[in-house]
Amino acid sequence: MPGMQVVVFERTHHLLAKVEVSGGGRCNCTNSFEGINDLSRVYPRGHRLLKRLFHVFSHHDTWQWFTSRGVPLVTQADHCVFPQAQDSHAIIDCLLGEARRQGVEIRTGCPVNSLGQLSDFDFVAVTTGGATKATSLGWLASLGHDIEQPVPSLFSLSVGDKTLKSLMGIVVEDAQVMIPKTNFRTQGPLLVTHWGLSGPAILRLSSYAARLLHDVEYKTPISVNWAGQSIDDIASAITATASLHPQKRITALAPCRLTQRLWAYLAEKTLGTRAGARWCDIGKKDYNRLANAVANDLIATTGRAPFHDEFVTCGGVSLKSVNPSTLESRVRPRLYFAGEVLDIDGVTGGFNFQAAWTTAYVVARSIAQAANNDSQS
Repeated sequence: MPGMQVVVFERTHHLLAKVEVSGGGRCNCTNSFEGINDLSRVYPRGHRLLKRLFHVFSHHDTWQWFTSRGVPLVTQADHCVFPQAQDSHAIIDCLLGEARRQGVEIRTGCPVNSLGQLSDFDFVAVTTGGATKATSLGWLASLGHDIEQPVPSLFSLSVGDKTLKSLMGIVVEDAQVMIPKTNFRTQGPLLVTHWGLSGPAILRLSSYAARLLHDVEYKTPISVNWAGQSIDDIASAITATASLHPQKRITALAPCRLTQRLWAYLAEKTLGTRAGARWCDIGKKDYNRLANAVANDLIATTGRAPFHDEFVTCGGVSLKSVNPSTLESRVRPRLYFAGEVLDIDGVTGGFNFQAAWTTAYVVARSIAQAANNDSQS
C-alpha cells in the first residue's frame, strides 16, 4: 500500500538504540540456522508460531532484504550473520533510509499508553519490545489481552566462589551446563568472569530456564562439565595421564585439554592439600573423584550478573491473544503485535532480531491486505 500514511511513535529520542549496541556494536542481525532442525532449540518460547511464519518471511528473506538495499552481509563460523561493515550503523542507516524513502513519519519523545492516543489511525501495530514488568503492558491487558509475566532472559550468572572468580578470563570452548533435576541443559563456550559465569552456554541456559531461575531468585546449583565429554572419557584421560607421568605433580599436568589454572582449581577443590602430590601418591578412587569434578562440577549461583544488561525478556502478550496468521489481536480488530512485545524470545545468535523481522513483515503484509480489502469494499 504505497499510498498509506505510516507514523512511528518512539518513546525515547534515540532511534534503534537496541540495534546500535547489539553484537558488540556490530549487530548480529540474523542467523544462518544451519543444523537447526528444531526451532525449540533456539526459541524457547514461540517456536511453533515462528515455524509457521518463517514460510512467509525467513532468514533467507532477511538476507535478501538487506543485501538488495545495499547492505552486504557475512556469515561467521558460528552461523551468526553480521553486516559486512561490522558496524550496526549499516543496519540502522538502511532502516532509517528506507523509512525516509517511503515517506514514513517518525515522532520521537512520544510515548503511547492507550489506544485513545491513536484514534485517528485505521491500524495500529505495537512493537514496543520487551517489558521489564507486567504493569508496563497494563493498557493492553485492560483491552482483554492475556499477558504472560515478563521476566529477564539471556543474562550471565553471579557465583559466590571467590576462587572460581579468580580464574576470570578463562574460556572453555565446549562446556556442558545444566540445572540438576531438570531438563535444562546446554553446550558451548563458557567464560569465567570476575562476577561468575558467562558466555553462550550460560546465556542459552538462562534463556531456556528463564522462568525457573526467576522463581528461585537466580539462586540454584548448576552443574558444569568443563571438558564437554562423557565421564568415562574423562576418567580414561585422567588414568592415562597418571600412568604416563606417575612422578609429576597432579596440578602440573592438565588432562582433557583443560587450562592449567582451571585444572589446578578443580584438583584443589577435590583433593585439598593433596592436590600438590604426585600422581603415584593417589589411587583409583581419587582418579574417579577428579573425573567427577571435571564432568559434574556443582557451582552455586547467587544471582544475575550485577550489570542487569540483559537484552531480552520472556513473556509479553500471550500468543493465544493473536491470530497466528496475521498477528492481529483477537480482542481488538485492527490492532497488531510484532517483535518482543509478544511472548516470543530466542537464544543469543541473531535469533531475536530474526523473530522481529519476521513478525514485523507479517504484520505489515496483514495491514496492507486489510487496507486493500477496505478500499475494494
